[in-house]
Amino acid sequence: MGAKKNDILQGTLALLILKSLASQKKLHGYAITVHIERVSDQLLRVEEGSLYPALHRMEQEGWVRAEWGTTEKNREARFYSLTPLGRKQLAREEDNWARLTEGVSRVIRYGLA
Repeated sequence: MGAKKNDILQGTLALLILKSLASQKKLHGYAITVHIERVSDQLLRVEEGSLYPALHRMEQEGWVRAEWGTTEKNREARFYSLTPLGRKQLAREEDNWARLTEGVSRVIRYGLA
């Protein structure tokens, strides 16, 4: 068998980013990836090549706001925060995730009873 994959199911990246930002005031990109890895107990990893295009799309959609700031290591970085529109989108994403996982669970359980 191949190496374990921890690729994020397409469509869940926005949910993970929005949820990460909802739990913190402001985070820069690297801090978002660290947060997701830490909270998932290293089961999920977000690559920079996926993260920054997603953040850019979310900024264009008005879900997140970005501003320049200084990191804890004294480096310039863009810090992202959730907007009110982003909070509404987070609720939609959480509902979509609940429906998806319920559907997958039903398929897995089918025929086991």
